[in-house]
Amino acid sequence: MLSRVAENIYWLNRYIERAENVGRFIDVNLHLMLDLPSETSQQWEPLVKTTGDRATFEENFGEEYTRENVMQFLTLDPDYPSSILGCVHRARENARSVREVISSEMWEQVNRFYLMVQNAAFSDFDLMSDPHEFFTDVKMSGHLFEGIMDSTMAHGEAWHFGRLGRFLERADKTSRILDVKYFIILPDVSYVGTPYDNLQWAALLRSASALEMYRKSNGRIDPSKVVEFLLLDTEFPRAIRYCVSRAEESLRVITGSAPGTYANRAERLLGRLRAELEFTSTEEIVSTGIHEILDALQGSLNDIGEAIHGVFFAARSVPSEGYHGEPGQRQVQVQT
Repeated sequence: MLSRVAENIYWLNRYIERAENVGRFIDVNLHLMLDLPSETSQQWEPLVKTTGDRATFEENFGEEYTRENVMQFLTLDPDYPSSILGCVHRARENARSVREVISSEMWEQVNRFYLMVQNAAFSDFDLMSDPHEFFTDVKMSGHLFEGIMDSTMAHGEAWHFGRLGRFLERADKTSRILDVKYFIILPDVSYVGTPYDNLQWAALLRSASALEMYRKSNGRIDPSKVVEFLLLDTEFPRAIRYCVSRAEESLRVITGSAPGTYANRAERLLGRLRAELEFTSTEEIVSTGIHEILDALQGSLNDIGEAIHGVFFAARSVPSEGYHGEPGQRQVQVQT
């Protein structure tokens, strides 16, 4: 399989997942604001801070962390590559490059998603008038793409590269949604343990489409159980442990490595992270600090992403035996 094709499918799925999760990311804050007695920049600045793009924001908006500025930056800013508009545009470009590999239904759905966001960005659409409807449409577009891909694309190597990208991105963004709650309570810790606090945890679960499943398994809202559910659950598809396990499954199918072994740095790092999540406990997470755990987790996921790029997408152009592709085309080669 050409390295170029693998990389495009990997990033197509990461960008679609990222766009959907940025929508969730903002939506959780909107829900949280409904339950707070007042709204200040302290409730919007954390969204930019947790993306790691604070400097980019301040180049364009200064230190004006208003609702309008933050939502514009994360949603429809054409110059910010991780805005929803930027992600969907890049997803479409990656899909266009591999139309011979993906299904026609996948291509059509990417285009529908792209046109919807383009219309919102470059028409008289007022995002502030009904943001919840827009972000619901973003989330449903992501769901639809995932379902179409799983039901119309052969579950071979290309599909596994897409699945790998999707679950790595989802794990990262679930951790950042959790981090929003951490930063929201910093300005006033007096909210902890109050009805406001419970409402905020419920809003956070809702933003991850997890509230109903959490209640079925745990009943009443309990912060430590919410953290356990979103970090360590083995069955909920947006839980970080679930995402990391599914990503490792796809990586092993791609490389052919047996469980308990690894063929490259990416497998070693991903296997280590999966093991850490398997053998940690909620008590350890709380005692260490939720934010500290999430910060380390995000660093590990970044390292895994860089390792995947080094192993598969930056591989040397050495054609395999009998390969007669065009000059400069690369095939995926596992570096041991």
